Amino acid sequence: MVQKEERRARGRPRSFDPGEALDRARAVFWNQGYAATSLDDLARATGLNRPSLYAAFGDKHALYLAALGRARDEALAALAGGLERPGPLRPLLSGLFERAGAIYRAGDLGQRGCFIIGTAVTQALDDPEARALTAGFVGETDRLFRERFARSAGELAAGLTPEAAAPLASATLHTLAIRARAGAGEAEMTAVGQAAVAALCGEATAKVVPSTPPL
Repeated sequence: MVQKEERRARGRPRSFDPGEALDRARAVFWNQGYAATSLDDLARATGLNRPSLYAAFGDKHALYLAALGRARDEALAALAGGLERPGPLRPLLSGLFERAGAIYRAGDLGQRGCFIIGTAVTQALDDPEARALTAGFVGETDRLFRERFARSAGELAAGLTPEAAAPLASATLHTLAIRARAGAGEAEMTAVGQAAVAALCGEATAKVVPSTPPL
């Protein structure tokens, strides 16, 4: 029992929270990119020394992949929840793109976009695991949109199938993330989202109010 206590004292602190540590590590990777992030940066951000980081997550690459996986799970859960909201498709998509834009414009050092799109796309060039995770994320995003559009096929623009609409909707999220990273403001982001909604659902038509007949 004494030996276990001694090992605990030399390792992670009692208050260690893996999820919180991942979030802090993700913030560093997000701001600096994978290559520019050092173990010392991660240790400072998480409050864990190097041996504790290795014990909890493995090396820097393993920690990055864990952060990517957490980001993927959170993003897909948020998207699934947004697509399950009741109501017509057009306002649902408008609200979804608007909320995504607001999230992408946030960041402690500036507009950061999407963690996966902003960091893993570059890392994926020579990192098979990051590439596989990114491809899976894109594929799951397509699937969630495709399944939602299949339930509302009659609300899509004329001639547009759920299979064709899904990657267009996914691409809208990706371009919003990139534009936010590049410094786009709210007005530009909103315009992009509304243009995508028009492409997916057709141009909105104003209701014609019949004129009052003369007395």
